[in-house]
Amino acid sequence: MDQLLTQLQAAQEELEPQFKALRGTMNALRTAIKLASEEKADALPMQKALLKLEAAAAEVENETLNTAVSTFTTTTQTALDNLAFEFARDLRDQFIKRGETVDGRPPTLVVNGLTLQLDSNARKGQWLYGREALTRPLALSFYAILRAYDQQVKRIINRTIDTEAFLAELHTAWQDCINKRSRRPGGGRISIIEVHAQITLNRQNNRFWNAPSRSTFKDYDRPLFVRDLVLLRQDGPTRLTVEGQPYQLQLGVATKSQAEQSSRSLWLPSGPQDGEYYGDITFD
Repeated sequence: MDQLLTQLQAAQEELEPQFKALRGTMNALRTAIKLASEEKADALPMQKALLKLEAAAAEVENETLNTAVSTFTTTTQTALDNLAFEFARDLRDQFIKRGETVDGRPPTLVVNGLTLQLDSNARKGQWLYGREALTRPLALSFYAILRAYDQQVKRIINRTIDTEAFLAELHTAWQDCINKRSRRPGGGRISIIEVHAQITLNRQNNRFWNAPSRSTFKDYDRPLFVRDLVLLRQDGPTRLTVEGQPYQLQLGVATKSQAEQSSRSLWLPSGPQDGEYYGDITFD
């Protein structure tokens, strides 16, 4: 009997994982079948069920099951896309009621110079200015999206600056970057990212320098720097005189390798979805 018991236990141990996998797959299939039997695809429950079905199916080798999962995946994605379109349509109506125009189509909508990027899979939306994120991904609720929009219109779109003072600040930061070098860079070109960092340092007050810490640091957010450059290019001067020497601001278009790295370039919008990557700043 001992030998028989050993053989039976070995068979049980070998089959137990397969049984658990099949049981998990059957439970996931029942949920998927129930959802598939509904008259209209319910995107969010289908997305939740799909995750469980994919995980269960990964433990079972069955071609019919793989085909069914693939079809359920396609149907779920279509339902999620439709959900995004429905949300975008209703959101567009909300903006129209407020007297604002919405351009683009899901997953990208443009309102008053700001871009809303929709992610139907995550059920999130994120506001951007150009290529710069202004918010974290937000839940697709009208309240959250509209509230964030109003905040960013006030912060970014309605922002005003003294363009002459900003041009002088750019020049000072550019010159500071040059002074740090043992040799002047070719053409006087300084990375636009480095200039942004230098302006941020130049804006720190004595409180920070006396006791450097996160609480005393005054940040100059990258989206604000982008907006200030856009305002300068739109309405501000590009020439200034320092100690009798005239200077002309030049922004250098980024190379392909620079444009591929946010640490080496900035995208400056020239329209709702138009713009250019810039890699360096020069005063000549």
